[in-house]
Amino acid sequence: MKQTPVIFLDSGVGGLPYCNHFAKLAPQVPRVYIADRKNFPYGPRSREDLGSLLQKLLKKALDRWPAQVVVIACNTATIAAIDRLRASFPEISFVGTVPAVKPAVLASKTRRIGVIATERTVKEPYIYDLAQRFNSEINVVGLPAPELVDFVEHEWYAANRETRLEKVAPYIEYFRKAGVDGIVLGCTHFLFLLEDFKALSEPEISIYHSLEGVGRRVVQLLENRGILVQERTRQEPLDGSLSEQSSCQYREGASQSLLVVTGSGEISESWRNFSSTSGLAVEVLE
Repeated sequence: MKQTPVIFLDSGVGGLPYCNHFAKLAPQVPRVYIADRKNFPYGPRSREDLGSLLQKLLKKALDRWPAQVVVIACNTATIAAIDRLRASFPEISFVGTVPAVKPAVLASKTRRIGVIATERTVKEPYIYDLAQRFNSEINVVGLPAPELVDFVEHEWYAANRETRLEKVAPYIEYFRKAGVDGIVLGCTHFLFLLEDFKALSEPEISIYHSLEGVGRRVVQLLENRGILVQERTRQEPLDGSLSEQSSCQYREGASQSLLVVTGSGEISESWRNFSSTSGLAVEVLE
């Protein structure tokens, strides 16, 4: 891959919605999605352990796929390690996937919001301190859900809608009893269950995530570096008036996008299905 790609990094499939959303915004830009199967899951790991393994993995990835923008498509890794990665790779622009606590806090009428995430994210003071910045009277109910992460990673693709709703229902009930009026999806894996969360919670409880904001930030950084340019084209609407529309153009041309799975072993059928639906060719990084 000679062109400059954007690297997305997560412990598994969780960050794929971010990778796929970015592809809609800038389809010309090659993507390298790294699924760290070897070290899955990230949630139980200590801050030091996670920071160290991500530093080594990213060094290996950048040597092979030189990128200028890297998306840490994992809430746990973002909170625990992004500062360390920025210090270790100062030439790289990093985008983190921070849980969407701010909009949930600002919209809350009950002054109680829920955050469903990994063990590491729930233990970190970050989400609670962030919420306090926007409302000192807010109550944050953190709920670790490692079983749900594992379900998305290994069973989601073959599961029907009824099964997905059954998996989500106990968490919604927990938050409902806690009196929250907003739930933040604090793990990227849970975006695969977004419609299921909404179906069981709305309109009484709103669901928050960071998908669109991350995509906009990646595009902005590529523009700042001159990799992606905004070109305005004049179009003629149906009413005959002229309007301007922005479109993203990639300076170097398209190239193959990849789903890179770490560790040894066969690529499972579910991984091949994910790669196919995401338009990514599969490679293994041992």
